[in-house]
Amino acid sequence: MTVVRTLAVILAAVLLQSPQPDPAPTAPPPFDEWRQALIDEARTRGYSESLIQETLAGVTPLQRVIQSDRSQAELVVGYERYARSRITQLSIRRGREAAKQHGTALADVEARYGVPRRFIVSIWGIESQYGRITGNTSIFQALATLAWEPRRADYFRGELFNAMTMASSGYAEPRRMTGSWAGAMGHPQFMPSSYLKFAVDFDKDGHRDIWGSTPDMFGSIANYLKEWGWDDRFTWGREVQVSAAARARIERDVPKRTEGCFAMRNMTERRPLGEWQQLGVRRTNGRALPSTDVPAGLVQTDSRSFLVYPNYDAILRYNCAHYYALTVAQLADRLR
Repeated sequence: MTVVRTLAVILAAVLLQSPQPDPAPTAPPPFDEWRQALIDEARTRGYSESLIQETLAGVTPLQRVIQSDRSQAELVVGYERYARSRITQLSIRRGREAAKQHGTALADVEARYGVPRRFIVSIWGIESQYGRITGNTSIFQALATLAWEPRRADYFRGELFNAMTMASSGYAEPRRMTGSWAGAMGHPQFMPSSYLKFAVDFDKDGHRDIWGSTPDMFGSIANYLKEWGWDDRFTWGREVQVSAAARARIERDVPKRTEGCFAMRNMTERRPLGEWQQLGVRRTNGRALPSTDVPAGLVQTDSRSFLVYPNYDAILRYNCAHYYALTVAQLADRLR
């Protein structure tokens, strides 16, 4: 293979793993005018004047939020660097300690939803370092900034109104609704739409508290994965070895997926493990793949290859980036 061909393959593999960058944004409108139109829309949607004043009237754009949105780690670093910074001896030790400390609650959640506790704890660790870093930015300030900035304005405008629905429904007090620069909240870093759909009151105290209740947080993560199709008969997948000859056969015979988020469309269609075996894919130690009929798709980073099962899609629903989903999966394996 020529140097040019090799570099092209590496570049394609890197691009495969990340969300597709959006086009360069156009200039946003004057913020004061935009905010007034937002307030007018909130009134037509039926939100109370007191809530509008508390959540929207004083918001201003945060430049650090815009900068963070344009430089997400899933877009700018290689997989090895991304994973190494998150799967550390410290994160593994803390995850195991947390799983032991909250063993009773995790066992109850695992029994209810059929999601293994190691995946729940892994997502908790990746999202908020086991609750140590949940963000202190006002959700309304962050979401208003991103709804004003044109790159993904429609999505964040919708999330902003979802956050107002949370407040107007009494699920959370606006002053307590703090989180990341992207508007993700609490220990599991749920967006407002995810909170409304998937957050649960697992401890039965009358509140879906993803900020202060570990049972609610565990239950909400498990419910999220379960609702997106998690099947407790299987795990997430496995790392594999793909020779140059096998790679050529795969490129010829196995097309990419055509539906789903960008990361889903940048992996192959699923095939039974037996077919991957025939194509020349092997375990990392060179041995044959397991003799089961579970369907798997191939994901390739800049340096490694993985066969991923349908449960992997549920992790991608949490964050549509292969870097993220593979890191969650591999940390979960280390927490086993």
